[in-house]
Amino acid sequence: MGDKPEVESISPYGIARSTVQGSPLSKKELEQYDDFFKASLYLSLGMIYLRDNPLLKEPLSKDQLKARLLGHFGSAPGQIFAYMHFNRLIKKYDLDSIFISGPGHGAPAVLSAAYLEGTYSEVYPEISEDEEGLQKFFKQFSFPGGIGSHATPETPGSIHEGGELGYSISHAFGAVFDHPNLIAVTMVGDGEAETGPLAASWHSTKFLNPITDGAVLPILHLNGYKINNPTVLARISHKELEYLFRGYGYEPYFVEGDDVESMHQAMAATLEHCVLEIRKYQKQARDSGESFRPMWPVIILRSPKGWTGPRKVDNKFLEGFWRAHQVPITDVHTSPEHLAVLEKWMRSYEPERLFAGGKISEELKSALCPTGTRRMSANPVANGGIIKKPLKMPDFRKYALKVDKPAVTMDASMSNMALFMRDIVANNPTNFRLFGPDETESNKLGAVYQAGKKVWMGEYFEEDKDGGNLAHAGRVMEILSEHTCEGWLEGYILSGRHGLLNSYEPFIHVIDSMVNQHCKWLEKCLEVEWRVKVASLNILLTAVVWRQDHNGFTHQDPGFLDVVANKSPEVVRIYLPPDGNCLLSVMDHCLRSSNYVNVVVADKQEHLQYLTMDEAIIHCTKGIGIWPQFSTDRGEEPDVVMASCGDVPTHESLAAIDLLLQHFPDLKIRCVNVVDLFKLISHVDHPHGLEDSEWTSIFTDNKPIIFNFHSYPWLVHRLTYKRPGNKNIHVRGYKEKGNIDTPLELAIRNQTDRFSLAMDAIDRMPHLGNRGSAAREKLHNDQLTARNQAFEVGIDPPFLKDWTWPHNGLWKAVIPKLN
Repeated sequence: MGDKPEVESISPYGIARSTVQGSPLSKKELEQYDDFFKASLYLSLGMIYLRDNPLLKEPLSKDQLKARLLGHFGSAPGQIFAYMHFNRLIKKYDLDSIFISGPGHGAPAVLSAAYLEGTYSEVYPEISEDEEGLQKFFKQFSFPGGIGSHATPETPGSIHEGGELGYSISHAFGAVFDHPNLIAVTMVGDGEAETGPLAASWHSTKFLNPITDGAVLPILHLNGYKINNPTVLARISHKELEYLFRGYGYEPYFVEGDDVESMHQAMAATLEHCVLEIRKYQKQARDSGESFRPMWPVIILRSPKGWTGPRKVDNKFLEGFWRAHQVPITDVHTSPEHLAVLEKWMRSYEPERLFAGGKISEELKSALCPTGTRRMSANPVANGGIIKKPLKMPDFRKYALKVDKPAVTMDASMSNMALFMRDIVANNPTNFRLFGPDETESNKLGAVYQAGKKVWMGEYFEEDKDGGNLAHAGRVMEILSEHTCEGWLEGYILSGRHGLLNSYEPFIHVIDSMVNQHCKWLEKCLEVEWRVKVASLNILLTAVVWRQDHNGFTHQDPGFLDVVANKSPEVVRIYLPPDGNCLLSVMDHCLRSSNYVNVVVADKQEHLQYLTMDEAIIHCTKGIGIWPQFSTDRGEEPDVVMASCGDVPTHESLAAIDLLLQHFPDLKIRCVNVVDLFKLISHVDHPHGLEDSEWTSIFTDNKPIIFNFHSYPWLVHRLTYKRPGNKNIHVRGYKEKGNIDTPLELAIRNQTDRFSLAMDAIDRMPHLGNRGSAAREKLHNDQLTARNQAFEVGIDPPFLKDWTWPHNGLWKAVIPKLN
């Protein structure tokens, strides 16, 4: 490495300018890299344009083109360039590596690599390494029945589709946590680098332990343009870029230019220097046993967008400008002149020479490509189900809360479940992590620190010893960025491990779109035969809407369930356990499952406990059921069905039953509780859905149903619209009414409180006639009194707040004739 040259120009053109000096490639190697570069670029263009004539053995005609031209070429040259040069180092140092393509629509680069390395034909034998296979390879790209233009699950070696920008770095770090020998080479598009999630994820090095973890080698690709605009980072000075990345904690290395030969040498030298730096830091930490946070390398690659394409077409800039971003020449069907330009461009890559016999030469492949699972397109880490090991799970029954009488004992469901999580962490010290945005302690999960502290590679202060729970080697990952936490978790499970994200319910919306993308990834994986199932992505939502009285309206939003319910029933599950034993049963089930996004909603405060562990297991296994201990209709037709879903709604629903029985002891009330939300949906639309006969046996098809729901009421209506007697379902849930309310006052505002539910039930039972008038008036008066007291005193009346189920032996006390 020589002295760093003074670099002033921010143009992507010219002889290579690089921080690291050197010429590690021989003349023959330069020729080989140039040939491989050309072959990859030809494949990238062929995927976009060609339906036939794959090697241009005859003049290109428009009938050989695809009717619809789709795909992006602009970022492909830079990605190919980085990929193939890193392959040299994999071969030289026997590296364990994956490649993450951050730029959107980056598939041509990684697909071409997978095809040239032979992986693509191994997993798709019909796409053979010959002229016929090449024609199929081209045709399938962005074509009906084929593959997409992102690095989708069909792409060997991919754990990151890049359909939505901003997550490449967090996915990469998630993949290298607990993979000490893995290097994730990560191309970051300069458009992608403008996103908030990407900006936050640079801080991941503050959580990377060089002893226990692998390394991420980011390559920021400054090709200058997005779809129709310059990129921010490509238009600032070198000094600014240096300061930016040094401030993030990286040592930046520049490689800039468009002269291919000198760029080959510069990139080869720079990548090798960075790999040796990574290995040096890891060796230092591992030999000494003392972890530290070095200035990890980052490469800033500046090359023209659409590099090696025509600089101008019809005197309009193409290469090095935004016109090269997507399909570089769009009118080849209608313009013979532009078709000729395209043909000349494609022939400049010498397809007939490089693909003699329909494939690149074995000499070129063996010289430049790793073999077996050392190929980044064939690394089992990128098909994480292959290397996934089952969690060593403690018996959740041993953590059971004692429930002698239903709805009498108050206990902390979440704090108790934390003991279960603690022992999962202890049993799985290298393949399970807990992720969260600065909320693990707040969410009552602090017991996990007994088994694994919070990872922290930043500076330490004296006061950190006083309950900071920080450690270089830990199992809890916290950064105040939901995007980064979610990205880490996704990368972690996609590369073969297990985890859980805990978050405040109102702010999980920050990652709506990320979860959406992961759901789509999982669903598509089900269609790809060679993809092995990975651990489920588990999300625990707490600090729920009904207990956000102190934080107010901004913290009151349960709508994430609507987002999840929109996704494919093949990959999503939603659970709302009503008490602590149900929470344990549900969490055990979710952590053992594969290929789902599981969302569990449970409050972190103390709540009434309803079921023994044996009862909870049965209830959660069914997902829905009648609770006879709170019902009075045994053997008879119910007058009303009081249903609930969620811990707080269940509490209020049972209190409403109590109120109704105080006024009408002869009422036949059926109590129903829902744990698995998708039990409500028709079995035709979801595998968990009840058959209509089961539905009717639980809810009836002709009796009023007062359904108290955790989230927005219209979600239940949406799920049950096909059900027999759906017109009888009257749902109470959150209606965007809130403030600094007491818990009961907040419920009253949204008509989910016990008084509103009881009055609604009275209104829905015509047979009561005027018998209900006095009771309704009393309930309304009590409701107003409670609300006024909350407003005046600041707390709910104790006799309401501390309510417990008063009926001991309900059948004998209320309906003795049935016994």
